[in-house]
Amino acid sequence: MDKTRIAVFVSGGGTNLQALIDSEKSGQIPDGEIALVLSNSSKAYAIERGKKAGIKTVVVSKKELGSQQAFEEKVVTVLEEEKIDLIILAGFMSILSKNFTDRYPKRIINVHPSLIPSFCGDGFWGLHVHEAALKKGVKVTGATVHFVNEITDGGEIIMQKAVEVKEGDTPEVLQKRVMEEAEWIILPRATQKVSKEIRLEKVR
Repeated sequence: MDKTRIAVFVSGGGTNLQALIDSEKSGQIPDGEIALVLSNSSKAYAIERGKKAGIKTVVVSKKELGSQQAFEEKVVTVLEEEKIDLIILAGFMSILSKNFTDRYPKRIINVHPSLIPSFCGDGFWGLHVHEAALKKGVKVTGATVHFVNEITDGGEIIMQKAVEVKEGDTPEVLQKRVMEEAEWIILPRATQKVSKEIRLEKVR
């Protein structure tokens, strides 16, 4: 069986990447294999996680390449060399242009730490999302896995999972709960779902 070849794009610690690696190892992503970890920062600890798991890792720095266009061209070259079918953005802190996202329709997925359409779009990333949720006083938050298009957090939703907001939550405490109870669960599930769809398409 030809598995769907997956690239995970990372910028930081790589906790979502770890959840994907662990899920693949335990057989929860039978239709996909993580073939590449790509980071826009050489300092990202996620690269170490990739190396430890025996996955090919690549750093592509926009700063070094000098422009968004040069950065994206280099990324495309790497993806083509590795025959990547699916891209997962797991805490990837670099905006991708319409030019790039149009090239991979329904082939890029992202995990966002809220129930879209709440607390999403430009400026809503990392702790900012949880700060906004607490400020608003919502009783339920969660995570969303969605396809990526040129609009920030604007693509079609694949999966969502709700998480309770508790009395006395800080943004950091809420962030951890959303990761553990939602992100780390639905990201591998959505990855398997899309990997299976892509694999079946290739067979047709």
